[in-house]
Order: sequence, then structure tokens, then C-alpha cells
Amino acid sequence: MTNAHKDALFVLVKSLSKSEKRQFKLYVGRLGVNTDAKFIALFNLLDKMREYKEKTILDNGIVTKSQLSNLKAHLYKQILISLRLNPVNQNIRVQIREQLDFATILYQKGLYKQSLKILDKAKNIAINNQEKNIAYEIVELEKIIETQYITRSIPDRADELSIQAKELSAHNVMTSKLSNLSLQLYGMMLKVGYVRSDEDYKQVEEYFKSKLPKYTIEDLGFREKLWLYKAHLWYSFLTQDFLSCYKYASKWVDLFDDYEDMVQLNPVFYLKGNNYLLESLFYVKYSSQFKETLDKLETRVASKSFPKNDNISSLAFLYINSNKLNLHFLNGTFKKGLYLVKIIEYGINKHIDRIDQHHIMVLYYKIACLYFGMGDNKTCIQYLKKIITNKNLKMREDLMCFARVLSLVAHYEAGMDYHLEIQLKSTYKFLLKMGDLHAVQKEMIKFLRNLGNIYPSDLRDEFKKLHTELKKFENHPYEKRAFLYLDIISWLESHLEDKPVSEIIRLKAAQITR
Repeated sequence: MTNAHKDALFVLVKSLSKSEKRQFKLYVGRLGVNTDAKFIALFNLLDKMREYKEKTILDNGIVTKSQLSNLKAHLYKQILISLRLNPVNQNIRVQIREQLDFATILYQKGLYKQSLKILDKAKNIAINNQEKNIAYEIVELEKIIETQYITRSIPDRADELSIQAKELSAHNVMTSKLSNLSLQLYGMMLKVGYVRSDEDYKQVEEYFKSKLPKYTIEDLGFREKLWLYKAHLWYSFLTQDFLSCYKYASKWVDLFDDYEDMVQLNPVFYLKGNNYLLESLFYVKYSSQFKETLDKLETRVASKSFPKNDNISSLAFLYINSNKLNLHFLNGTFKKGLYLVKIIEYGINKHIDRIDQHHIMVLYYKIACLYFGMGDNKTCIQYLKKIITNKNLKMREDLMCFARVLSLVAHYEAGMDYHLEIQLKSTYKFLLKMGDLHAVQKEMIKFLRNLGNIYPSDLRDEFKKLHTELKKFENHPYEKRAFLYLDIISWLESHLEDKPVSEIIRLKAAQITR
């Protein structure tokens, strides 16, 4: 049996809304095909199936096994054509490409003047909407046609097109270099997380400086600036310079204020920019500005003017709910955030085909932290198990490491210390394997390992010793990352002051007047 999530056609059919299914059937009807055509019968069958079963299709008698592959490919293509014709998907980018297709057809028919007229109009739209890759394609086709459609203005026209091609090519090369750099830095972040040592920092710094192309900011358009800010943002995240993260995430979001029309054409970049701005605000603990930014984003996404599609819906779910959890972490209002768990669990199931494992695991870690802050350590452990048992080690290694450390602390807090020694050894080996055994983890593991030898009357003194030791690393350039995943300092202070950890965090939040 083929897994539903691996069969592309089944996933596509199941992703269609009621209106899109109706549109497809109307499109098929306009084709004038027989309503009993095999690909329509296959569509109707897949629409009714809860999970993909090839045997069910073959038993239905629609098609033989040898014909099934071709029939599925034909149906897949027809669905895509139908979706392309849907007004919902007719954004500027699709419309420009459509005009380019029309112009190509006219050119092939020898109708050069008509083709050039369409191309000129499409090119202006492309340039005005910062679609310089498509604009370059259009100019290249114009150049080909001009060599065959001789007019008196050809000398001036040749110069004009040559200059345009050169300028667009330069912009596209700059965009490509910046986007490549941004993607590589993002890949580093996903693979290993933040820099862990001077050596790591030096490698990242050298890579960034060697790959960052020379530029004059005034010469850059929307897309070049966007990739420039993204590259700086990822460099700042990697080096844990969160004030710089805030600076470049703000520039990213402000860019959409300067180019308001770009929100409609690039809603995904708009969402991501706001998400990274919120993440930066979370790390620098700007609680009031965090809430203001989150409220603004949620209002904007819910407005009728904001673009709507499945991808945007999935990203909006991910970013808004993840940051709602962060807001409760900032304020120490863990119990108030409990309502989000059901919303997130439902959303993960709903958007499972469009959210990668990395982001799902991050949500699980945040939920685990929510329960830990509430004092519900057993539920915290359940969510951490989802991360620890995940075999996809290509995801953020630092997330895997701190999930194990938090699991140790939660087991201790829950009184489930009968397997603690085994877990300590397992976690120690894992951290060594990952090359991630740093001072904070060492101190935590040493403390937990010695718990069995400490008299209850001496426990407070041991908490105080650990607290004093860890405070040294709170602002350390590389060790401080441990506190981004788990507020160990507040946890220790909760034991020293005999208060819930949520109350400690709330008191700290109240003292920050930002």
C-alpha cells in the first residue's frame, strides 16, 4: 500500500476545497469529454477515499494496473490546469507568465507586431512589480523578435533592449548571490543551530563576509533588499546577536511598508518577516512591542484584503500560534496559554502535508515548556518524547539536545527518578555525540547525578550553588543559548524562593519596563 502522504495525486485531490472541486468539474464539462471518462471516475473515487489504496482503485475496475500510472499523470495535469484557471490563483506573476505565453504563440505564428505589443505591456507590469527574472525573459524574447521584425527604429531599439537586458541581468545576479547566501546560512541554522565556540563564530563570520557581494543600497530594488536583510538576519541569529536580528527583521517588515503592493504578491515573505521580528523581540524580551506586533499581524492576516490560499493558511497557523505561546513564556502566564494546545494539535493534523518535521518538533518543544512552566511535568515529558524519539537527526541538533536536558529536569520534578541514572548516561552520550556538551549542560548533569547522594536538608544549598554557577553563563556569548530553550535560572530561583516557576517569570517580566 502506498502511503497517502507519498502519493502526490491523492494529496493534491485531498487538498482541494469544495469550490476548487466544483471548478474542476465545470472545467472538465467545458472540455466536452464523456462524463464517464476514466480520469473523472478516478477523481471521484480518490475524493471519496480516506486513505490511498491502489488495490481499491484496481478492484473498482476503472483502469488496469498497467494503465494506472498514465491515468494518474493525466488527472494530475488536468487538476493543475483547472487550478491555474481559478481566479483565486490569478496573481500578477501568473498573469505576466500567461501574457508571455500568448506573445510566444503570436511570435511563432509570425505575428511579430502583436507579439511585441503584448511583451512591452507585460514587461512594464513585471518591472513595476519587481519581477525582474520574468522581465529579463521578456526582453530576451523581444531581442529575438526584433532581429526578424525590421523597422526604421531598430538601431535605437537595439540599444534600448541591450541596456535593459544588462540592467536586469545585474539585478538578477545580485538577487541570486544574496539568496544563495541567505539559503546557506539558513541551512547552517537548521543543521547545528547557534555558534558554539570562537572557532564556530570565526567560520560563520568568514563565510558570510566572503560570500556577501559588494552593493550600494540605493541601487537595490525590493527583491535584492529583501534577500540582503534575510542574509544579515540569519547571520545575526547564528552568532546570537539578537539586537541585530531585531534590526534586520524590522528592516524586512518595513520594506513591505515602503512597497505596500508587494504584500499581495509576496504574502509568504511578509509572514516570515513578521515571524522573525517576533522571534527577535522574544529573545530581547520586548514584551509590550511583541504583543503589539503579534496583534497587528493577526489582524492583517484576518483582513479580507490579505491573500488567501492553503500555503498561507498553514504558515499563518504556524507563526501566529507559535508566537502566542512565546507571549505566555515572556509573561509567565503558562496556564492561560493552555487553550492553545488543542488548537495547535488540531492545526498540525490539518496542515500536516505543508509543515515540515522541524517546525512540528519546535511546536512540541514549546508545548512541553508550557506544561513544565505549569508544573505538569508528566505531560511535559510526553511531548518531549515526540522529539527525543524522532529519528530525523537532520533537524536542529540543539533542539534535540535541550529536549533531552529538559526531560531530565522534568523527570526529577515529577519524582520519576528511578530511571534517572540511565537517562543521565543516555543524555551524556548523546551530547558527546552531537559535540554539544558545554558548561551549562555539564553543570546540570553533574547536579542531577549527585542528587541521590544529597541529604534533603542540604538540597537548598545545592540549588544555590548551581544557581551561582549558572549565573556566570547567563550573558556568555555561547553558553547563553542554553537559557533560550529552558529558563534554568528561573527554575532554580523557584526552588530557592519556594515559588512556582511561573510566578518567578511573571515577576521578572513586570520588572522589565519596555
